[in-house]
Amino acid sequence: MASPDVRLSSPRGRWILFTTVLGSTMAMLDSTVVNVALPRIGQDLHADLAVLQWTVNAYMLTLAGLILVGGALGDRFGRRRIFVLGVVWFAVGSLLCGLAPNAGVLIAARALQGVGGALLTPGSLALIQASLHPDDRGRAVGLWSGWGGVGAAVGPFLGGWLVDGPGWRWVFLLNVPLAAVCVPVALRHVPESRDPSAHGRFDVLGAVLGACALALVTYALIEAPSGAPAVPFAAGVGVLLGAGFVLVERRRADPMVPPGIFASRQFTAVNLVTLCVYAAFGGFFFLSVLQLQVVAGYSALGAGAALLPTTALMLLLSARAGELGERIGPRIPLTVGPLLCAAGMLLFLRVGPGASYWADVLPAMLVLGLGMATLVAPLTATVLASVDPGRAGLASGINNAAARVAGLLAVAALPLLVGMGPESYLSADLFDASFGQSMVWCAGLLVLGSVVAWITVRAPAPGAAHPQCHVQCPVTAPPLEPSQECADQPGKPEPPPQAGR
Repeated sequence: MASPDVRLSSPRGRWILFTTVLGSTMAMLDSTVVNVALPRIGQDLHADLAVLQWTVNAYMLTLAGLILVGGALGDRFGRRRIFVLGVVWFAVGSLLCGLAPNAGVLIAARALQGVGGALLTPGSLALIQASLHPDDRGRAVGLWSGWGGVGAAVGPFLGGWLVDGPGWRWVFLLNVPLAAVCVPVALRHVPESRDPSAHGRFDVLGAVLGACALALVTYALIEAPSGAPAVPFAAGVGVLLGAGFVLVERRRADPMVPPGIFASRQFTAVNLVTLCVYAAFGGFFFLSVLQLQVVAGYSALGAGAALLPTTALMLLLSARAGELGERIGPRIPLTVGPLLCAAGMLLFLRVGPGASYWADVLPAMLVLGLGMATLVAPLTATVLASVDPGRAGLASGINNAAARVAGLLAVAALPLLVGMGPESYLSADLFDASFGQSMVWCAGLLVLGSVVAWITVRAPAPGAAHPQCHVQCPVTAPPLEPSQECADQPGKPEPPPQAGR
């Protein structure tokens, strides 16, 4: 077990920060740039809408299903070891994506990428927590979040440039040289650490049941328009496996998702809000870049650049929103934030053929960004404040998993709900009509989240969460990283034994 005494100002401390930022940026860039490439992927591979949905969801499926297991593996077998394994796995999956000759190989490679992300993502902040001196952790987390925000900000722009320039395959191939830098730096400069209190068997059965339930339900939602005979069977089995997952988690001694954590009414309420708002965000960011390119005629670079105002507002205002939420309590920000986001998505209905960026796109993105900045940081702080400090890592991991599952199901279900056919994204008129209905659904989810927050969320006890935890990565980042407790929480020199994103 490494002693957490490395100072951030030392050369080794700076290398640790560099490694964790680079590793997490790989996963973050991938989640922001792939959506921009979807229309070109569909054209080059002669793919229908279902393939585009699977290109997003295959990655999200394995990531959401295994993220808690990834954190626990790091605590047990070594955080650096699992982090490096995740980076290598992610790079191999990225290489296969970039070389994929057809849609089937691309989807399978995206699933492999998700496995790598589930191993890599929990380790980034866990390494900071375990390696750096307690006095430096708060600043390190802030720097990690700030640089991660920069990565998220340039992601769509970079993705658009790559798609319009060397081609969409470089969206994935870009990860290979990043990994080639990250792995040797991690092995040379990052100390190994593990949690000596980690014990018991891994909840393999729970992880398998949860992942299979998600996979089958996702398959049923995506393939339903095709009328495939296996769809009803997949849906039924998926629901049964989901019920089995709940039953197993209730009976196991060391469950992946301990049911007792939901005894906190506040924690349960905030996760319901998370499901609503991140389902809306997942649907919006999947469909909006298609709307901009297919209907409004933007290039991939133009569509990526159109998202920058939202990211900029998140970077500028999230910390202040966290401070405001600490002063007035989370109820108002968690009520007003989703309503502002809903207004931004409804404003995006004006983005159609010949839409003006300044008159139509920019106002919608500014209102959406203001809503996200108002919402995300208080949501994160409330998640941490709603449970005992010793379970903060587990709570943030569950909340992250909820956010990813919400986005996964939204991408799968929205096209079905609004009647998008397999070739809809190839027709500007057809896609424009369906997109308008989708935004109404997304706005409705946000209003529902606002109502849930107003009815159920109350102010946590004073001092329950640390202001540093309010720093957030923008746009597509779900709540806290797994294993991210308050960086300088007294009496907690180590991250919790069970963690995941």
